[in-house]
Amino acid sequence: MNRNWKRKGMFFLLALPAFFLLMGWVVMLLWNSTLASIAPVQTINYWQAIGLLILSRILFGGFRFGGPRGGGGVGHPKAQQWREKWINMSDEERERFKSEWKKRCKNP
Repeated sequence: MNRNWKRKGMFFLLALPAFFLLMGWVVMLLWNSTLASIAPVQTINYWQAIGLLILSRILFGGFRFGGPRGGGGVGHPKAQQWREKWINMSDEERERFKSEWKKRCKNP
Protein backbone atom coordinates (compact mmCIF):
# COMPACT_ATOMS: atom_id res chain seq x y z
CA MET A 1 0.00 0.00 0.00
CA ASN A 2 2.85 2.38 0.81
CA ARG A 3 4.29 1.57 -2.60
CA ASN A 4 1.10 2.77 -4.28
CA TRP A 5 1.48 6.20 -2.65
CA LYS A 6 5.05 6.43 -3.93
CA ARG A 7 3.82 5.78 -7.47
CA LYS A 8 1.15 8.43 -7.15
CA GLY A 9 3.69 10.87 -5.76
CA MET A 10 6.08 10.21 -8.64
CA PHE A 11 3.23 10.60 -11.12
CA PHE A 12 2.31 14.01 -9.73
CA LEU A 13 5.94 15.11 -9.59
CA LEU A 14 6.21 14.36 -13.29
CA ALA A 15 2.68 15.34 -14.35
CA LEU A 16 2.61 18.79 -12.78
CA PRO A 17 5.60 20.23 -14.70
CA ALA A 18 4.43 18.45 -17.85
CA PHE A 19 1.01 20.08 -17.50
CA PHE A 20 2.61 23.49 -16.98
CA LEU A 21 4.80 23.04 -20.07
CA LEU A 22 1.82 21.87 -22.10
CA MET A 23 -0.18 24.92 -21.02
CA GLY A 24 2.65 27.17 -22.22
CA TRP A 25 2.54 25.48 -25.60
CA VAL A 26 -1.27 25.88 -25.76
CA VAL A 27 -1.02 29.60 -24.90
CA MET A 28 1.64 30.08 -27.58
CA LEU A 29 -0.41 28.19 -30.16
CA LEU A 30 -3.61 30.10 -29.40
CA TRP A 31 -1.86 33.47 -29.37
CA ASN A 32 -0.05 32.88 -32.64
CA SER A 33 -2.99 31.32 -34.46
CA THR A 34 -5.76 33.68 -33.36
CA LEU A 35 -4.55 36.93 -31.87
CA ALA A 36 -1.74 37.52 -34.35
CA SER A 37 -4.19 37.23 -37.24
CA ILE A 38 -6.91 39.40 -35.63
CA ALA A 39 -4.96 42.21 -33.98
CA PRO A 40 -1.72 43.92 -34.97
CA VAL A 41 0.43 42.00 -32.47
CA GLN A 42 3.58 39.99 -33.04
CA THR A 43 3.79 36.26 -32.66
CA ILE A 44 5.33 35.03 -29.42
CA ASN A 45 7.78 32.26 -28.67
CA TYR A 46 7.42 29.52 -26.07
CA TRP A 47 9.10 31.37 -23.20
CA GLN A 48 7.02 34.47 -23.79
CA ALA A 49 3.93 32.26 -23.59
CA ILE A 50 5.14 30.85 -20.26
CA GLY A 51 5.68 34.42 -19.02
CA LEU A 52 2.19 35.36 -20.18
CA LEU A 53 0.80 32.36 -18.31
CA ILE A 54 2.61 33.38 -15.11
CA LEU A 55 1.51 36.99 -15.53
CA SER A 56 -2.12 35.94 -15.95
CA ARG A 57 -1.80 33.83 -12.79
CA ILE A 58 -0.50 36.83 -10.87
CA LEU A 59 -3.08 39.28 -12.23
CA PHE A 60 -6.21 37.13 -12.28
CA GLY A 61 -5.49 34.51 -9.61
CA GLY A 62 -6.39 31.55 -11.78
CA PHE A 63 -5.35 27.90 -11.50
CA ARG A 64 -6.69 27.57 -7.98
CA PHE A 65 -6.30 24.27 -6.23
CA GLY A 66 -8.07 23.01 -3.14
CA GLY A 67 -11.74 23.66 -3.83
CA PRO A 68 -13.97 26.68 -3.47
CA ARG A 69 -13.01 29.76 -1.47
CA GLY A 70 -15.03 31.92 0.86
CA GLY A 71 -17.56 29.55 2.37
CA GLY A 72 -18.68 27.57 -0.64
CA GLY A 73 -18.84 23.87 -1.17
CA VAL A 74 -20.87 21.06 0.31
CA GLY A 75 -18.29 19.94 2.85
CA HIS A 76 -17.52 23.43 4.09
CA PRO A 77 -18.23 24.06 7.80
CA LYS A 78 -20.63 26.93 7.02
CA ALA A 79 -22.63 24.67 4.69
CA GLN A 80 -22.82 22.01 7.39
CA GLN A 81 -23.85 24.62 9.93
CA TRP A 82 -26.69 25.87 7.69
CA ARG A 83 -27.78 22.30 6.95
CA GLU A 84 -28.02 21.51 10.68
CA LYS A 85 -29.90 24.75 11.30
CA TRP A 86 -32.36 23.90 8.50
CA ILE A 87 -32.93 20.39 9.82
CA ASN A 88 -33.66 21.70 13.33
CA MET A 89 -36.20 24.30 12.11
CA SER A 90 -39.91 23.71 12.47
CA ASP A 91 -42.18 23.93 9.41
CA GLU A 92 -43.33 27.43 10.40
CA GLU A 93 -39.74 28.63 10.79
CA ARG A 94 -38.85 27.21 7.38
CA GLU A 95 -41.76 28.99 5.72
CA ARG A 96 -40.83 32.25 7.46
CA PHE A 97 -37.22 31.80 6.35
CA LYS A 98 -38.24 31.09 2.74
CA SER A 99 -40.61 34.06 2.57
CA GLU A 100 -37.97 36.37 4.05
CA TRP A 101 -35.42 35.32 1.43
CA LYS A 102 -37.99 35.61 -1.36
CA LYS A 103 -38.58 39.20 -0.26
CA ARG A 104 -34.85 39.90 -0.18
CA CYS A 105 -34.17 38.35 -3.57
CA LYS A 106 -37.17 39.75 -5.42
CA ASN A 107 -36.30 41.71 -8.56
CA PRO A 108 -36.89 45.47 -8.08
